[in-house]
Amino acid sequence: MSTGTTGIELKTQRRSLAEFVELVSSMRFAISLLTLIAVASIIGTVLKQNEPMPNYVNQFGPFWFAVFDKLSLYSVYSAWWFLVIMGFLVASTSLCIVRNAPKMLKDMRSWRDNVREQSLRNFHHKTEWQAPLPRAVLAQQMVMRLKDAGYGAKVVEKDNATLVAAKRGAANKWGYIFAHGAIVIICVGGLLDSEMPIRVQQWFFGKTPFAGSGVIAEIPAQHRLSLSNPTFRGNTMIPEGSSSSTAIIPQADGVLIQDLPITILLKKFHIDFYSTGMPKLFASDVVVTDHATGETFPATIKVNEPLLYKGLALYQSSFEDGGSKLKLTGYPMTGKTTKRFDIGGEVGGSTPLERSDGNSYTVEWSGFRPFNVENLSAGQDVRAVSKAESFNEKFSVGLDKRLGSAAKNANNKDLKNVGPSVQYKLRDKTGQAREYQNYMQPVTVDGATVFLAGMRVNPSDPFSYLRIPADDNYGVTEWMRLRAALQDPELRQQAAARYAARAMPQPGAEALRSQLQESAAKSLGIFAGNGQEGGFLAISRFLEKIPAAEQEKAADIFMKILNGSLWDLWQAARAKDGLKPIEADDKHGRFLQLATNALSDSFFYGAPVYLQLDDFTEIKASVLQVTRSPGKSVVYLGCLFLVIGVFSMFYIRERRLWVWIKDGADDAKGSSEALMAMSTQRKTLDFEKEFETLKAKLPQSA
Repeated sequence: MSTGTTGIELKTQRRSLAEFVELVSSMRFAISLLTLIAVASIIGTVLKQNEPMPNYVNQFGPFWFAVFDKLSLYSVYSAWWFLVIMGFLVASTSLCIVRNAPKMLKDMRSWRDNVREQSLRNFHHKTEWQAPLPRAVLAQQMVMRLKDAGYGAKVVEKDNATLVAAKRGAANKWGYIFAHGAIVIICVGGLLDSEMPIRVQQWFFGKTPFAGSGVIAEIPAQHRLSLSNPTFRGNTMIPEGSSSSTAIIPQADGVLIQDLPITILLKKFHIDFYSTGMPKLFASDVVVTDHATGETFPATIKVNEPLLYKGLALYQSSFEDGGSKLKLTGYPMTGKTTKRFDIGGEVGGSTPLERSDGNSYTVEWSGFRPFNVENLSAGQDVRAVSKAESFNEKFSVGLDKRLGSAAKNANNKDLKNVGPSVQYKLRDKTGQAREYQNYMQPVTVDGATVFLAGMRVNPSDPFSYLRIPADDNYGVTEWMRLRAALQDPELRQQAAARYAARAMPQPGAEALRSQLQESAAKSLGIFAGNGQEGGFLAISRFLEKIPAAEQEKAADIFMKILNGSLWDLWQAARAKDGLKPIEADDKHGRFLQLATNALSDSFFYGAPVYLQLDDFTEIKASVLQVTRSPGKSVVYLGCLFLVIGVFSMFYIRERRLWVWIKDGADDAKGSSEALMAMSTQRKTLDFEKEFETLKAKLPQSA
């Protein structure tokens, strides 16, 4: 508000107090605060705010995560230091207004009539003329002409002279007052809508975040905020047919429960999607009950169409699963058994899982989607060894292809609905868990019909997908049979004997047949692995022991023996189960190729079971954001003041004009001499034109 950088200078014997007030009210301090707020805003913009803590750990590592957490960089705008800066900015700007507003108001009312003739002659914009009118008459004429030009004027008698003081645009000083006042009002409104009221309740009234689990109604009072809480911003998730009268306010170390004066009953949740799978429209049909009056009324809450009621605003935020009921079939992924089992669950709950090997697990059902639109890529299946690439290079390409995203090619526009999917975590007795996502229906990927079984270790990672080929009945039974047979040493020996007999049926080749049987059994054993490492990776390790010059030839022979013996392993497994042999055709040859790839990739799946979704009962839930923001109206008022202030400062120009009138010379009785001077804060072309206009208009005779 002023060009000076100093603040208010108190006349007190307490030097420290005087220096503190001077510092806080100074312009340099306010500019420093604005700089800090700008830096904090940049951090809050670049760094995603209020993300799950594991995401930050994965992104920055344990050390920097702890450092940034201490600085509250994950929630900048609610950090204590940010609120303190905002508070000091309010204090500094308020003191600046207190220091300068009286001076500006006094200057606005002032006519600056204490000037002298000589000082006016020092002005750059001035002019002189003589008029055949007495001094008093000329002064009145000047007043009328200046008022006609939009100026306010005052006549002052000075030492044998008359001074006409005029001004226009003095209201621009209000612009500075309104603009600085707007900063204070907006900051106060922001503080009202910030977490400051909640922090005050935590500091002085014993409110603490709740970090446990349980029924909301049973959470103790020290974790609940009363109905009189002036401001909050929380979320409530309501399944269809259920109601809620509380909102959850997330905190760094837990949550606070905000009691609401209303009960919200979700009658129906509507959702519509684009062809890309993105939500197109979602809305909630609710019934609201006022606790104070008992009044009940229906309403529909849509995106950008909130429900406003008694200071509360209910926004359609998102949607979740409300506890869908799931029925699945479990298939063993380890050992030689093929015994399947039934398992059920509810999204948001957990189901214990006991295995025959004595290990116990817990299935935590984390999500369900009734349909999924995937961008399915097309490409060639690369598994063979070529001259251009080593086996390891080819294997890495194939592994990335098989265990990569289900929609790896971002440029592909072949969008398809691949049906329902279930998402869950499989946690062992040590607490370690991996997350899985399995699709209910087979999906056509790269021309092959497969079941997608996703896996990831960290929540921030994309899912890697195991692709289990669908059999003739569009199930996973045949692949599971082949997987179990691969882990059965007896069946591997039978398959090796079958392969050798099939490859060398001629009499007298017993020695070569025996060698081939031994090679086939060894190939199957290497591919089956040792419980930790198997598949193509184990083959790669084996081939590394062979001289480099012979690796390509050995790999070619090894893969031919493996593919042939796997076919016989499949036939042996079916014969063991009393089933007729599979017809040797291109269709089943393609299945065996895909099954071999999936068997290799299954060693990276990391789960003792595969859970296939069979049936479900979907229950949708709406997530509503509930806010009480009294500071919103205050911020709107501040914005209005800011607009008025900026307009006044930039579009209203203060101009001052003086006309010094004295009697004419003795030989010109009844005449007057006039000296006009003009000044402004900002010299513009408009001011120059206005001066020239007044310079020509004022000396004119009546």
